[in-house]
Amino acid sequence: MQHPQARIDLHVHSTASDGVLSPSEVVCLALEQGLTAIALTDHDTVSGVAEALDAAAGTTLEVIPGVEINSEGEWGDLHFLGYYVDCRNGALNERLQVVRDARLGRAYAMVKRLGELGLPLEWEHVRALASGESVGRPHVARALLERGYVQTLQEAFDRYIGNDGPAYVPRLRLSPPEVIAAIVDSGGVPVLAHPAYSGAAVVARIPEFVAHGLRGLEVYYPGHTPEEIEALLRLCRQFGLLATGGSDFHGPGHGEGAYLGSVEVPADCLDGLRVAACRR
Repeated sequence: MQHPQARIDLHVHSTASDGVLSPSEVVCLALEQGLTAIALTDHDTVSGVAEALDAAAGTTLEVIPGVEINSEGEWGDLHFLGYYVDCRNGALNERLQVVRDARLGRAYAMVKRLGELGLPLEWEHVRALASGESVGRPHVARALLERGYVQTLQEAFDRYIGNDGPAYVPRLRLSPPEVIAAIVDSGGVPVLAHPAYSGAAVVARIPEFVAHGLRGLEVYYPGHTPEEIEALLRLCRQFGLLATGGSDFHGPGHGEGAYLGSVEVPADCLDGLRVAACRR
């Protein structure tokens, strides 16, 4: 199906996790940018979806209920996107609550370690920076920047809270099968986020993830080269996977992802997701 006027962004964050704009502000910006559909995919929470749906009601914008869930192991840091999830699903929300609680404890432990390194931060200020439910390393990094301990958010990761940093604390380790199952059991369509950006080791494991129920790959992404996009499209054809894409928008000046709607994503990607969701 051809959609000459359709513009979509299937990877968007808000203040419900680590974005800069509220869900309703994201919707307003999407309308200003002339988008026809967005997926709100906040980290480990679906709490912003209802506000986004309300804000988009009666407009030309479709809001797709989504979530982004992290998985970590010997392969490194891995992310899965869930599309058309049932935001009222009890099992999904319980799992996400466990992950958020672990994130909270992890962030608190990092703040404690930074204090021991001579970089004291106020825990309540870090919590305030995370205006949504999901507290993470970006909020600790922002607190470091505001206190003048670093000059950029990237420096905070490079010097202190990155995986090899002195204040790093490991996160709760959810396996890919656990994450995929949580998305599928809530009626959602599981898609591997930015696989090429995540590294060759992750790409090599795609057949394993498919065996556990993976339905798609995020092909179109700011960090993916044309060669990587073509390689991912070949994998989609080989394994019968959906191709999706998005900007990973976190907000103006955030430093992560790209600007809302700036990644060209074929509208047919949304058709595939709709069909997959209806077949569940």
